[in-house]
Amino acid sequence: MLDHPSPASGAHRSYGVERRGTDSAILGEDAVAEEAPVALVYNGFSHAVMLATPQDLEDFALGFTLSEGIAASARELHDIDVVEHALGCEVRMALAGERFAAMRERRRALAGRTGCGLCGIESLAQLQRPLPPARLADTAIQPGALERAQAELAALQPLFQLTGAVHAAAWCRRDGSVALVREDVGRHNALDKLIGAIATRGCGFDDGFVLMTSRASYEIVQKAATVGIAAIAALSAPTGMAVRLAEAAGVTLVGFARGHRHSVYTHPQRMH
Repeated sequence: MLDHPSPASGAHRSYGVERRGTDSAILGEDAVAEEAPVALVYNGFSHAVMLATPQDLEDFALGFTLSEGIAASARELHDIDVVEHALGCEVRMALAGERFAAMRERRRALAGRTGCGLCGIESLAQLQRPLPPARLADTAIQPGALERAQAELAALQPLFQLTGAVHAAAWCRRDGSVALVREDVGRHNALDKLIGAIATRGCGFDDGFVLMTSRASYEIVQKAATVGIAAIAALSAPTGMAVRLAEAAGVTLVGFARGHRHSVYTHPQRMH
C-alpha cells in the first residue's frame, strides 16, 4: 500500500537510501521532491486533478485558470482557498458567473499526470483555441539577457538543488535579470505557478520573457501565448508542434539556451 504523506509535509521529504558503489554501500538519507494530487474546484465543481508539487498552490490555481483561458484576468477569480486532505489538496475558487457558465459549456474532464500535456480534451477540435497577438516590442530582449537569466536562475532553484527532481519557470526582465521563479515536478505546473505569481503581483505579461529549464512543448507555448507572453526560452529543445504554434502566434521561441549559445526558432527580430 502506498504511503501518502499529508501535503502539509511540504515540497520535499527525506527518505532512507542505500548508496552503492563498486565495492561499498553506505546508508544515509536523500531529500525527495513530493508530488500530490491537486483538485482545482470552481464554484463547487471539480474541473481538473493534477499531480503537482504541493507549494505555491494559490499561484498554480490562478495561473492554470488564466493559461487555460478559463478567466481573462485575475479579477474574475475570487477566494482561493487551499484545503488539505489525507490524499492530496483541493484548491477551491469562486469564478465569475459568466466565466463559470462558459467553462461548464466546454468543460474538460482532465485527469492530469506529471508533464502530460493535453490529456483530457474530448476531441481534436479542442486542441486549438484563439490566442491574443503577441505584444512584446520587437527590440525588447537586450543583448546578453539570456546569458544573465541562465546565470541568475541557477542560484534560484532551492528545491532542485535539494532534490534534483523538479523543473523551474522564471520570469525575466528585458535585461535578463530574474524577477520571479516557481518550481514543480511538472514543467507545465511550474509555468502555471509562474503565471499566477506574475498576475498576483499585478505585473504585465508583455515586459519580459520566460525561461524554462525543460524542453519547450506545444502546451508551454500555448499557455504562455494565452496570457500574452511573447518570448520563451528553454534550456532544452522545442517540439515541432511548439515551433509551428509559436510561429503562428507571433511568439519568439528559443531552444538550447546554454551559456553564450542558443537557437532562435521563430520571430528572431526580438533578439538583439
